[in-house]
Amino acid sequence: MKINEVRELSSEELNQKIYSLKEELFNLRRKKAVGQLENLNEIKRVRKDIARVYTVLKERELGVK
Repeated sequence: MKINEVRELSSEELNQKIYSLKEELFNLRRKKAVGQLENLNEIKRVRKDIARVYTVLKERELGVK
C-alpha cells in the first residue's frame, strides 16, 4: 500500500484499515510461531502499512498537508 493510497481514505476508513492490518499481523505472527509462514517479509510489509496509516492520521490531527 502506497502513502498516496492511504491519504485518499477517510478517517473512518483509516481506522478500519488499522483494525484489519492488526488482525493480519496477528495471523502472520501466529503462522510464524507454528512454522507455516513461508514469506517472512509479509510481517515487515504489514508493520510498515500500519505505520503509514498512523502517520496519515497524525498528519491530519496536526493539520499537515
